[in-house]
Amino acid sequence: MSEEVFDPGTSRGILISFEGAEGCGKSTQISRIARLYQQSDEEVIVTREPGGTEVGEEIRHLLKHSELGRSLFSESELLLFAAARAQLVREVILPALESGKTILSDRFLDSTTVYQGVARQLSEDPVRMINDFAAGSLVPDLTVVLDVPPEVSYKRVRMRSSDVPDRMEEESIEFYKSVREGYLVLAQEVPDRFVVFDGTQAEDVIESQIWEEICKRFAYAD
Repeated sequence: MSEEVFDPGTSRGILISFEGAEGCGKSTQISRIARLYQQSDEEVIVTREPGGTEVGEEIRHLLKHSELGRSLFSESELLLFAAARAQLVREVILPALESGKTILSDRFLDSTTVYQGVARQLSEDPVRMINDFAAGSLVPDLTVVLDVPPEVSYKRVRMRSSDVPDRMEEESIEFYKSVREGYLVLAQEVPDRFVVFDGTQAEDVIESQIWEEICKRFAYAD
């Protein structure tokens, strides 16, 4: 099968990615924003990385929950994340964009830049090249970063009563610090795409701020 390269000029849809450290509140806000889209009669698809397809969910289990995942080298981890992304882009995201839908993605390529490139300290050039290859040059139209201090992330993850912490959530506080700093640096480097919100605020406040930004950027009725 030939490689598909995303051409933003042919798409009427919108891709919004949600980023941040573990426990920052991404899933909660994605659910809230999806509900607002639905109330506005806008077509919206919610997906996640790694995952979002049958292949991707299998990779997700290996990366986050399987005991085998604990033996992964950083380079192997990078390539597995990229494989899940490549499948998600071609199977779900591109068809949705081409049909004019909005996609809310719980993580996308910036997670790889931060987690594997910054926190795992892999070289920048191969991380960027692999990101570009996996995503077919697709870049989100808007990236929402929920910023919380690493101590807050760390505490929130360990206070979850219903879930066993996954491999990423079990990382050290220093790892959490590196992740946060990585996102803040990215946001400074690409201010036209990134918007950072204080993830320690009340959920209703964060939802309102994100929705206001979306309405402003994409001319939805608020």
